[in-house]
Amino acid sequence: MSVAGLAGARWITSSYSGGNGNCVEVAVGLEHAGVRDTKDRAGGALIVPERQWRSFINAVKSAHYEL
Repeated sequence: MSVAGLAGARWITSSYSGGNGNCVEVAVGLEHAGVRDTKDRAGGALIVPERQWRSFINAVKSAHYEL
């Protein structure tokens, strides 16, 4: 899938990001989620099914992964 599949989705950065350009942006659509580098927005994005993205986020929030 390409970023075009997320057309109309809003790309956001974390409220914890410092705004210095060293961030990633996330867009969540109805069926897919995308992650891209703010320094190279035209360089493509990692696209995953929305359900898998939600599972990953829930696992991180529950401290399943040591970060």
